[in-house]
Amino acid sequence: MSDLQTHIAKLEGYLDRFKTSGIENLINGESRPAINGARFDTTSPVDNSLICQVAKGDAADMDAAAAAAKAAFPAWRDMPAKERKAILIRIAELIEERAEEIALCECWDTGQAYRFMSKAALRGAANFRFFADKVSSARDGQNLQSPTLMNVTTRTPIGPVGVITPWNTPFMLSTWKIAPALAAGCTVVHKPAEFSPLTARILAEIAHEAGLPKGVWNLVNGFGEDAGKRLTEHPDIKAIAFVGESRTGSLIMKQGADTLKRVHFELGGKNPVVVFEDADLDRALDAAIFMIYSLNGERCTSSSRLLIQKSVAKEFQEKLIERVKKIRVGHPLDPKTEVGPLIHEEHFNKVTSYFDIAKEDGATIAAGGKRIGNEGYFVAPTLVTNAKPDMRVSQEEIFGPFLTAIEFETEEEALEIANGVDYGLSGYVWTNDLTRAIRFTDKLEAGMIWVNSENVRHLPSPFGGVKASGIGRDGGDWSFEFYMEQKNIAFALGEHSIPKLGA
Repeated sequence: MSDLQTHIAKLEGYLDRFKTSGIENLINGESRPAINGARFDTTSPVDNSLICQVAKGDAADMDAAAAAAKAAFPAWRDMPAKERKAILIRIAELIEERAEEIALCECWDTGQAYRFMSKAALRGAANFRFFADKVSSARDGQNLQSPTLMNVTTRTPIGPVGVITPWNTPFMLSTWKIAPALAAGCTVVHKPAEFSPLTARILAEIAHEAGLPKGVWNLVNGFGEDAGKRLTEHPDIKAIAFVGESRTGSLIMKQGADTLKRVHFELGGKNPVVVFEDADLDRALDAAIFMIYSLNGERCTSSSRLLIQKSVAKEFQEKLIERVKKIRVGHPLDPKTEVGPLIHEEHFNKVTSYFDIAKEDGATIAAGGKRIGNEGYFVAPTLVTNAKPDMRVSQEEIFGPFLTAIEFETEEEALEIANGVDYGLSGYVWTNDLTRAIRFTDKLEAGMIWVNSENVRHLPSPFGGVKASGIGRDGGDWSFEFYMEQKNIAFALGEHSIPKLGA
């Protein structure tokens, strides 16, 4: 039996329970159908087959989840740090035990290749271990003495929070948001993306198996226009952490305005990889290909714009075209597959629409630019050359295996092109000139920049963007700055002079 056949057989075993009972909401520790009884289908992008039915929650379900999170908050907030830490570590252990199940379900639900998703669960477990280690210090503050007062700062959890996660790598991103919220002492209402609900349910089940008290973590499936809208407007939800499109982030900010809700947004990107003539071109080629075509190009930090210096552009692009044409597109459960199908018909139509847009704008499709097969949502990895900075393929987030190459002559021109978009999430700079790297990164408008490297995740580092790419930062203590309130207590050091009025 091949690896692919083995994975398919195991997947069928994991999916049996979902096919039988569907996916229900999980509120106050109980599995529940939607209050109105509504359900929706979730299908696989591999062949558009039905995976199972999912509870279609709405405002009433969100009200129930928010009430449970509010009721559970005081006890969870006041639980000794040692006990909360033990629960988070147990969640990490159970994730590791079910890593294969999580990976296979995620592949089938999203179309992501197993070679990448096989590690997604382990990254999720690492998130819980990292923030478990920070539970004891999360509320630590500073001693700031003035001439008359000793100021002691501390942090307290903000309260029940809403977490809205996307359909690309949903398991890892759910842990990335929920682990620090729980470590801080917050309770959670989680609304996963409707296109990929499987692993969110598995993760919530794991948390309760690990001993998480009822109501601390609530899961409500549904759509943005009803379930999501109620979550962002609910007065008992004190903050919203959202990962997704920039326009949706703008809408969430408007919906939360009346309740003065705190927001943390990780939004879109049109990230440049800038390759100068003095770079290690072979390594730059590897990194540029990896950062746009891995994860089906469906990642916010993908290097979707290649800015290549003209003196080396011809040779670099010839090698790039050859490599792109050899990328293996196939069944996501096949370990040899490098690019699987796009998540859903709606997204597939969006990505493929840019094939004609590129031609209409005068760019050249040097590789790909077509659908593969007649079943599922498979797209050939695509490279567009001869692009200009103002073209739509150079400006708009496509969010697929689609790379736009733009040539430049000078460092100043490269910087202008790199900054000439609405987004500012990440950037990648390839040069062996240290002073150039310092100059360029200082002026590059991006929240995260890698020099002579692909995106290498480091949990203590701040993660987030500028401009239309987001608000706030994840990682290390930056996560706690969002999920916690800062408090200052001032103690008088003596009997200092107090102004007397009406004496």
